Amino acid sequence: QVQLVESGGGLVQARDSLRLSCVGSGRTFASYAMGWFRQAPGKEREFVGVIGETSTYYGDSVQGRFTISRDNSKNTVYLQMNNLKPEDTAIYYCAVSFSVARIRVAPDFWGQGTQVTVSS
Repeated sequence: QVQLVESGGGLVQARDSLRLSCVGSGRTFASYAMGWFRQAPGKEREFVGVIGETSTYYGDSVQGRFTISRDNSKNTVYLQMNNLKPEDTAIYYCAVSFSVARIRVAPDFWGQGTQVTVSS
C-alpha cells in the first residue's frame, strides 16, 4: 500500500522560509515523478511543481521562490519555500505519478496535506 506523508508545515511570517518534506512508502519512487500541489480556502487545487528523474518544473506563482528536490535513497521529495507571501497560505499536498506529464493531469498517489500559513 502506497503512502505519502507530508511534514514541515506551520505558521510563518511574510518573507520567511519553510521546507516541506514528503516521505513515500509502499514502493520505490526513484523512477516516478514527485511533486507538490496546494489548495487555498475557496480556491481550486493549484500545481506548485514537479521533479522528474532529471528535470523540474514550477508553477508561475512560485517560480524563482520555491525549489523542489528529492532524495531517492529516502524515498523523499522536498519543497523549499523562500520569500513566502500571504498568498502562499494553503494546504500543501505531495503527489506522485508515473511521469512528469501525467502528474499535472492525474496524479496516481496523494498525501494527506500539510497546512502552511503565512502572516503579513
